Amino acid sequence: MNLFRLAFAYLRDRVATTFLNLLLLVFGVTTITMVLLVAHQLRERVNREVAGIDLVVGAKGSPLQLILATVFQIDAPTGNIPLEEAEFIRRHPLVASAIPLAMGDSVSGFRIVGTEPALFSERGARMARGRLWQRPMEAVLGAQVARVTGLELGATFIGAHGLQGGLAHAEHPYTVVGVLEPTGTVLDRLVFTAIESVWLVHEHPRPSRAPSVHHREEHEDAGHEEHAEHEDHANDARQHGAHAERGPSPDAEITALLVRYRSPLAAVQLPRLVNERPRLMAASPAFEAARLLAILGFGLDTLRLFGLLVMAVAALSVFVALTNALEERRGDIAIMRVLGATRGLVLRELFLEALVLSAAGLVLGLALAHLLVELLARSFRQAFEAGLSGWVLAPEELWLVPAVLAVGVLAALLPAVRAYRLDLASTLARG
Repeated sequence: MNLFRLAFAYLRDRVATTFLNLLLLVFGVTTITMVLLVAHQLRERVNREVAGIDLVVGAKGSPLQLILATVFQIDAPTGNIPLEEAEFIRRHPLVASAIPLAMGDSVSGFRIVGTEPALFSERGARMARGRLWQRPMEAVLGAQVARVTGLELGATFIGAHGLQGGLAHAEHPYTVVGVLEPTGTVLDRLVFTAIESVWLVHEHPRPSRAPSVHHREEHEDAGHEEHAEHEDHANDARQHGAHAERGPSPDAEITALLVRYRSPLAAVQLPRLVNERPRLMAASPAFEAARLLAILGFGLDTLRLFGLLVMAVAALSVFVALTNALEERRGDIAIMRVLGATRGLVLRELFLEALVLSAAGLVLGLALAHLLVELLARSFRQAFEAGLSGWVLAPEELWLVPAVLAVGVLAALLPAVRAYRLDLASTLARG
């Protein structure tokens, strides 16, 4: 006697009940799996983004907003800080490194960030092709930016004012000189350039000084007048760029500093020192990330509880269905016993029905959850920017396999026991 064929035959005979029970199981597994997937990826992404950043220094406001804007690039900055103040922090003996960020524009929905090449070495990013910028208005693309926009080396693009896209700065085009390898971090969806590029595009005030006429004529002879302007601005770069002939204006500004401590003592003294300055605020990425995960965790815990409740309802439904089926099949089971089927075989057949139903619900629920997360990432920009993907397996999913199968076994336990104790004589006598 083929138990699998027998189990499938009984499930097929009760197609409506089987479908409803399966639907409940799929719904419960899908809900729990989606929560596990989202929670796992958000936690991994948050930990990956804040790694190596001890402190963010920016304009006074909300610390969480500052972290979201500068570390995760999913919010507007709290404002700008004077370059003079930033340099004071950079030179402090408790600071091992402080990387400046200047933000304000975007291209095709991707943010343009003025910074220094040290950012890439700090974050472990490498060039896939091309090179780093050597003068203002040269740009390096994150891997995702290059893939989505289709921009290649040598291509030019125009930034739009604002982080959501606004008035185009047509008079100041950027030239792509490099593309980063994928990092799995926020770097993948950013466009990087020299800080001087951001100042130039926004016509930041500088000390008045006419460009070198001789310098211009050389480039005009080559037919590169626009390139000559870029070369002039390259001469304005600070010590991390080209050789500086003149520094930025005393009222030049940046958005924030990404700080790494020189010693554990800095964690105690530096935030207090920063917050004492009238225009500066210190925010701890680790602390704010923990707050963010706590806020998100409440909603995720609620969804997880909802999924567990659905699973409980599904288990109850399977139990009721098997109990009712047992009552309908008492005569069939009695005849099977008379024909030589043992109690153990009847017991295994009922458990197999429940396991087949549970396994089908598990497989369909897992597949549907991953599909929905992938569709979520493709349909909503916030999910896309958070790095969600349906092609990721959360380790927590593994416990769903025994858990869902156990639900099926528990649902079949009482009906199986009743079938095991079935009185053949009285059952056959009732016909």
